[in-house]
Amino acid sequence: MSAKLTDNGIPRELLAKIEKKLADNQLVRYKLPENGRLHIDRQLPFLVVHRCVDETADAGTGQLLLGEASFLQTTAEPVLQADIKQLVQLIAQVQGQHFGAFLVIELWSRETETTVDLETPQSPGFCIMAPEQVVTDRTLQALVHALQAIRLRGRYAKVTIKYQKQPSPAGLPPLFDDAQATQQNVVVFGLEVDAVYRDAQSGAVYPFALKTIRRGLSVALKKTFFAFIREQTRYRPEHYHVLGRRAMTRVVWDVDKQLADISRQFDLLLHVTPVNAGAAWESFQHSHFNSAPEFHYRPRSADPALLKRSLYKAPLERIEDPGLAGFFSSKRDELDRQISLFADRGKPRFLYGSLQLFGEIDNELMQTARQILSQPADAQSGNERALMTAESMAEHARTELDYYRARDPSLTAGVEVRDDISGVLVSHGNLLVGTDARIEKRWLKGMLSHEIGTHILTHHNGRQQHFQQLSAGMAGYEALQEGLAVLSEYLVGKLDMTRLRLIAGRVVAVDSVAGGADFVETFRLLEKDYGFTPHLAFTMSMRVHRDGGYTKDMVYLRGFNQLLAYLKTDKDIELLYAGKVALEFLPLLEELRWREVIKPPALIPRYLEQGQCRERLEYLRSHPSLDTILRTTSP
Repeated sequence: MSAKLTDNGIPRELLAKIEKKLADNQLVRYKLPENGRLHIDRQLPFLVVHRCVDETADAGTGQLLLGEASFLQTTAEPVLQADIKQLVQLIAQVQGQHFGAFLVIELWSRETETTVDLETPQSPGFCIMAPEQVVTDRTLQALVHALQAIRLRGRYAKVTIKYQKQPSPAGLPPLFDDAQATQQNVVVFGLEVDAVYRDAQSGAVYPFALKTIRRGLSVALKKTFFAFIREQTRYRPEHYHVLGRRAMTRVVWDVDKQLADISRQFDLLLHVTPVNAGAAWESFQHSHFNSAPEFHYRPRSADPALLKRSLYKAPLERIEDPGLAGFFSSKRDELDRQISLFADRGKPRFLYGSLQLFGEIDNELMQTARQILSQPADAQSGNERALMTAESMAEHARTELDYYRARDPSLTAGVEVRDDISGVLVSHGNLLVGTDARIEKRWLKGMLSHEIGTHILTHHNGRQQHFQQLSAGMAGYEALQEGLAVLSEYLVGKLDMTRLRLIAGRVVAVDSVAGGADFVETFRLLEKDYGFTPHLAFTMSMRVHRDGGYTKDMVYLRGFNQLLAYLKTDKDIELLYAGKVALEFLPLLEELRWREVIKPPALIPRYLEQGQCRERLEYLRSHPSLDTILRTTSP
């Protein structure tokens, strides 16, 4: 919001508006003279201040506080100092009366060496200016410890402390004098930051260093506020993340929508799925498994060049919240790689793009796969091996969706039986079943839990969130998604050894194509060396060789392994169903939940509400290992 400004600085009527909004616990956001900004989310007992001496000479420093819930970014112009002092004192008075005390942290920068020593990178440094009579020892110690945890280029920050009355930047008057601070119960800290995020000679900003310092400082400030509040005020927040920002600027929602819209313009999985799987199998059989089949794919529905043009129009640089800026940056990078893969279908470089997107197979994952494949497949009765048709699967799926729709009528997911896909997959929140798809009856419950109880529910839950990325999918969400889907099969008692061997076989198949094997070589590896049936070996080979080498199939086992490690932490598993989330961003998701930006999942899978499944989950929490899975899979 802009305010009408006078030639003398901050208008009196603006101060009156700010005072009333603070008293009414409303969002305060105004532009101030000389490119200044004031943002206060709600009633909070703290304020971070930066008085910029010169935007060119002090490049980057003003960005360090923009993600905070209560900040003042202003100028060091002498003519405005009286107004700035009055504004800060007004904020402290109104907020301090509500909480009983108030903390002001003013930060500024100091120059570092003019060059960066690449062999011995400089540690980030901070100097805390604390009042001579420190009545907030816990607050000071919290700030020291939190700053020391900041790392840049592999080196931890160095922190020093200086004691002085009412600290302020050199050449600028203090925001409070002793009498005012004592009268209003205000504590002022100064924080001098080494400008390791810019070149001291040219003033050019190092963007990655700035992002690192900004994110680390944001966490340190919240921990400091939390310690001060618990020690000095009547407020009792449960976690320091509660003190984070709740009010988002419009650019956050604009970027979120732009990236989600781009995601929806193409479905990579659908576009790399052959449309002639049945005919290709018949051709392969006819060649006695000696000639690689020819696969056909649907026409591309979007122009990759136009998608990339739209992608880089999203103004990520204007996002103030450092956590969200990193989150959206990772998603943009992933979309860039996905669009390149979309453009490179059928080309030799498609495989390398896929490996960039999904990563390579490490030794641990390969050993896990081989350990599983060393186990014999289950022996099942003829009735259990009876195959279900596509229509029968679709009918059971519709019944399952009706169960969830009775609990949340806003669920829009549907089921389609189509002749242009093979198998079963979820696309944009709908279940697609290939007309030739068949599964054994024993796997029906597992399939429903996998596709509907995981993929469709997380898509639906993501749509109920403010961030559209939670329905489109966070960057790198596939591993956790498929790990959750495999876990669902285990919890409903349908993850038998045959299914586990299939998941492990996919890792071997990906390793084969990544190593340069052709289709027939991968097929023979799976059939002859690992004992898969010809049709199953064909399907697995088709999945990894499509369009030149699509390596996503490794993420099922990798995601399941990562999920087992997560279960050791005893954290809330329901948070994983809040949308299509990624393990990498779970700390951010937890933070956003504390900040009341993320809502609880609208729908919880029915298997998490069933007693036997909960018992299996609790047992797995206390014994989270592959050995537990191998020992307790259904016979």
